[in-house]
Amino acid sequence: MKFDASQHRCTIIIDKDLPAGLAINAASVIGISFGRTTENLVGPDMQSLDDVNYPGVIYSPLPVLLAPGSYIQELQRIAKEENLYAMPFSALAQSCKTYDEYGERISSVSSENIELVAIGLMGPKKRITKLTGNLALFK
Repeated sequence: MKFDASQHRCTIIIDKDLPAGLAINAASVIGISFGRTTENLVGPDMQSLDDVNYPGVIYSPLPVLLAPGSYIQELQRIAKEENLYAMPFSALAQSCKTYDEYGERISSVSSENIELVAIGLMGPKKRITKLTGNLALFK
């Protein structure tokens, strides 16, 4: 996806029952994956007056919101139906010790049987706002 801050919005939605450490892990993994897969999401590096480099940051706000796990599953379904850019993150991923273990385990399960603990969404501002505007901010 090519991100346009004037037209798109992105957000991360975390299961409200996830402990803080796992919630932070989920948000950081989704953020890294967004940055890796989304063109024009991250701006160029900047330099301070004394030439210290500050890596580029996201062009728009990235709210981290809370929702029941069932709504996160519903958002995954809606994103697929409406062709919104979604970055699902599973409890299965958080339970694995290595990336190889994750690959083996996730490839043996159908997606409807994978419990999501978070999801990143990106798409038209109005649609993302309609889907997430009533959710509480992670504090």
